Amino acid sequence: MFKGRHFDQSVILLCIRWYLAYGLSLRDLREMMAERGISVDHSTIHRWVVHFAPLLMERFNRRKRAVTGKWHADETYIKVRGRWMNLYRAIDSVGDTVEFWFSEYRDLPAAKRFFTKALARHGRPDRIVIDGSQTNREAIVSCDATSRLQDCSRRRSKPDCRIAPGAGRSIRIRQSQYLNNRIEQDHRRIKRRVRPMLGFKSTHAAAVTLSGIEMVHMMRKRQARYAFNPNPSLAEQFEILAAA
Repeated sequence: MFKGRHFDQSVILLCIRWYLAYGLSLRDLREMMAERGISVDHSTIHRWVVHFAPLLMERFNRRKRAVTGKWHADETYIKVRGRWMNLYRAIDSVGDTVEFWFSEYRDLPAAKRFFTKALARHGRPDRIVIDGSQTNREAIVSCDATSRLQDCSRRRSKPDCRIAPGAGRSIRIRQSQYLNNRIEQDHRRIKRRVRPMLGFKSTHAAAVTLSGIEMVHMMRKRQARYAFNPNPSLAEQFEILAAA
């Protein structure tokens, strides 16, 4: 992953981890590296984050634990180039992150992309709790119908395939602002890290950086499996993923 880089892997990982995990700006990191005798420009650190965060996230997802069958879904706002954009997020009944999706728009196509991604990765849950958003409700119904049709098609192509109990049931949708306080609280941890950044300069940079922030958030929740270390630190998890 780091072959041919001018800086050592440990320096790159340290900068990426500190930037994604803590309330530091790129210029803060440049000064902190300079105090350690390492001269690196803030734009270089930004390029490291944009390049390596998706690669680390891909490796993290291979180790991600299964989530429960009850989800809480909602969206929060992120500022990009002075405009408010949307981060769709879902957590399960124990607070683990299910999925996230960053979108310029808050509409039915965006909601459907989010729920399609979540269902493709984790399968259909028993229940999804949302607020009063009719758009999110329509997206869940549409994605659920598509998922069940795909399951039926696969079963017809495999006559000996056994159907799991409840496999054909629709997802139950519960609309309640009060019951969705759980994910509202979870949003705050992401917003707390984003706030010192004072807004993103591009949609691509926002999407990539947010994926890295979400990854660190899941690391802190211990959502990944590591065979030889059941309780690794953030630094150890980054090292494991980089070596994978």
